Amino acid sequence: MERLPTHPGERPHESDASPGPARTAPPTPPPPATAAVDARGIVTEWSEGARQLLGYPPSEVVGQPAARLLADDAGTAGAAALRDAAGRERWSGTVALRHRDGRRLRRELLAHRRTADGPVTEWLVVSAVTGTPEGQTPEGQTPAGTPEGEAAGGGTPRSEAYGSGRLGEWAFRQAPCVMAVFDADLRLVRANAGMEQVLSLTEDQMRGLRLPEIVPHPVSDETEAKMRRVLEGGGPQQLRAGAGPAGTGANDGWSTSLVPLEDPAGHVRAVCLAAHQRLQEHLARQRMLLLSEASARIGTTADSGRTAQELADIAVPGLADFAAVDLLDAPRHGGAPSPAAPARPLAATRTAVRSVLDDGPTASAADTAGTAGTAGTKTLYPALSPVARCLAQGHGALYDAADPDLLRWARQDPGAARLLGSTTHSVMVVPMRAHGATLGVALFGRHRHAEPFEADDLWLAEELTAKAAVSIHTARRDSREHTSTMTLQRSLLPQTLPDQGALDIATRYLPAGTRAGVGGDWFDVIPLSGARVALVVGDVVGHGIRASATMGRLRTAVRTLADVDLPPDELLTHLDDLVLHLSADESGTDDTAESAGGIGTTCLYAVYDPVSRRCALARAGHPPPAAVTPDGAVRFLDVPAGPPLGLGGLPFETFETELPEGSLLALYTDGLLAARDHDIDEALDKMFAALARPAKTLDTVCDRVLTAMLTHRPDDDIALLVARTRALHADRVAAWDLASDPAVVARARKHATEQLTAWGLDDAAFITELTVSELVTNAIRYGRPPIQLRLIHEDSTLTCEVFDSSSTAPHMRRARTFDEGGRGLLLVGQLARRWGTRHALTGKTVWAEQSLSPG
Repeated sequence: MERLPTHPGERPHESDASPGPARTAPPTPPPPATAAVDARGIVTEWSEGARQLLGYPPSEVVGQPAARLLADDAGTAGAAALRDAAGRERWSGTVALRHRDGRRLRRELLAHRRTADGPVTEWLVVSAVTGTPEGQTPEGQTPAGTPEGEAAGGGTPRSEAYGSGRLGEWAFRQAPCVMAVFDADLRLVRANAGMEQVLSLTEDQMRGLRLPEIVPHPVSDETEAKMRRVLEGGGPQQLRAGAGPAGTGANDGWSTSLVPLEDPAGHVRAVCLAAHQRLQEHLARQRMLLLSEASARIGTTADSGRTAQELADIAVPGLADFAAVDLLDAPRHGGAPSPAAPARPLAATRTAVRSVLDDGPTASAADTAGTAGTAGTKTLYPALSPVARCLAQGHGALYDAADPDLLRWARQDPGAARLLGSTTHSVMVVPMRAHGATLGVALFGRHRHAEPFEADDLWLAEELTAKAAVSIHTARRDSREHTSTMTLQRSLLPQTLPDQGALDIATRYLPAGTRAGVGGDWFDVIPLSGARVALVVGDVVGHGIRASATMGRLRTAVRTLADVDLPPDELLTHLDDLVLHLSADESGTDDTAESAGGIGTTCLYAVYDPVSRRCALARAGHPPPAAVTPDGAVRFLDVPAGPPLGLGGLPFETFETELPEGSLLALYTDGLLAARDHDIDEALDKMFAALARPAKTLDTVCDRVLTAMLTHRPDDDIALLVARTRALHADRVAAWDLASDPAVVARARKHATEQLTAWGLDDAAFITELTVSELVTNAIRYGRPPIQLRLIHEDSTLTCEVFDSSSTAPHMRRARTFDEGGRGLLLVGQLARRWGTRHALTGKTVWAEQSLSPG
């Protein structure tokens, strides 16, 4: 064996520590005895050290049964060794060997299972040539690795050779870390109790062997290379890995230091290996990394099944060798039961499965890791199973394969029998709980990891499971809320458009496609007196049920104010006050993000009169409407931009314009213009182009606008209302100016009956005469001139209107038995479909509508 000098120009083992008589260098220790034995028990390799130990040349041993080298009965000894080594990667023990000259030697042998280049498995057998044939050193050799002056049976005590008396020896042997000393040939000469415990080998079994012979692994080769560097004067060396427990190989839970041992002259004579276990620190860091990774990977979608699979994927292989997630068919609500609560059978659905042996995250682990069932299968857990028990007690638990509860479960449940019949040796059961609800259970198992689950693993599993449970609970809650909100939203929006003859109308409503939930966008069409129609589009701030509820309250308020026939600017002023009151009522709620009561809500209110063909509009922070004239010109109506609702104290302005018959009006919420893939100018160009294209129906116009503006589900709700104007021409409207004289009442009735005859409505003459008489009489008696009577014939409705310049509105009252008057408005209210008063800047109009019989 080639040896490296410990110092330039110095022969090995030469010392010039002090002047004096030269000492004889110790003899070079013989190489270790190594041999290879295949699975059939035939010797395939025989080293020079083996020849020196037993005296047989390779030609007499290679190809022969290894049992012939045993001093005891070959069959008995070989069978015992085979039974002891079965299923293990390493074997060690004392064996009696037969020397070539017939002597008997008891040797400590160390055997490592190794696989050759092919599929054949063989054993590498190692022994240092340090033993004695029945107490004598063979061939007169000094045992290898014995320090100079410490021959067997005499010399300086070992404690004196390596420390200052017995304290030094005790310190070395009982050091809390792994320690070993390797000589200049890199053969082990000392090992402390920590080294023996970690490798499960005694010092005598390892003495005289190199580290790669003790632990055959690339890390051992790397460590030995660094030890050579130490011997060559390279100073102390560090490694971030070391020999694993029981010699299984590398383990990055260790930190290994290599320190030179120098003589008084400063020459390196040996190397001290000290390894500190970093396992707990390493595991803690790994757990924190896993938790950090889980924060980014669990709960990425609103899909409960996907979240369950993300939990299984993050747990394998970082925590377990397999994982299964079962969600209860009917989640349980309420606090965690008491430990004494009885377990009940549980019905669950296997939602996610993951195993280190799977080909992919959705593959079944049933045949590979022993988990029962694939994703989507139904599972029923018996009442006394560990799963039912853990859910009843409300906390997780650890089990090993021999646990009586697991064994009982296996007898009751074939799925559990498959689980426990595999190589699984450790199981964790963790309930999935979030916000007082038990959603399911997560199962974790180990069959490849040698270490069983421990308390820290259970803590980590509970943390991961809790994160998944919160995400699943939130997803389910959001889904329920979204469904409820959609139901509420649909119920609050107009189910059908009202019958009216002033406008042709088409609408669209698109809820947002994000997890934020449905917003509070709305639209409405409200028939008004005098054949007029009000159009409303609004957008409530926020999303969810609260926004939808606020939208419903505002829509109701708009309808109420519209019935009073308020001008657009006055209506928005009253709506602004209402939002302020809503905000004040909700100012004490805990949910500050959703307690604004509608502050910031936008609204556009328009009133179209088919008689005058004029449109009056006002807006509160809302986008302006677009208008398309019959010749195809598109423009925004210059409606003054009022403040959003809820700010208070700021005015709104009404804008009036005349719209030719056949003009198009487009009212919308800002979600239509907030597309992700284009800017506002591009969005407006697309909307204008879609509106300008001729179309047979308004539904086609709506579809064109949405198709042009959207390439995906919108990020915000969209309400779109498109209306085409109609006109009531002179042949459908008749008006007469009347003097403020009671005698004119009869003339007013005559004008009305003559006009009805011209329209072919003689059947309506009686009710019309009564209505005209009462309204004109009230205007003459309580109002001020000028007075005007107007009749409007709109399809199946006849409207009678009387205007006077007084602002005093009439009130219906019930006349007493002997009163001569006071029954007029009561009679009108009984005969008309509806009646009311609308105010103008000067004066008022009292009106009454009656339905006309078809035909």
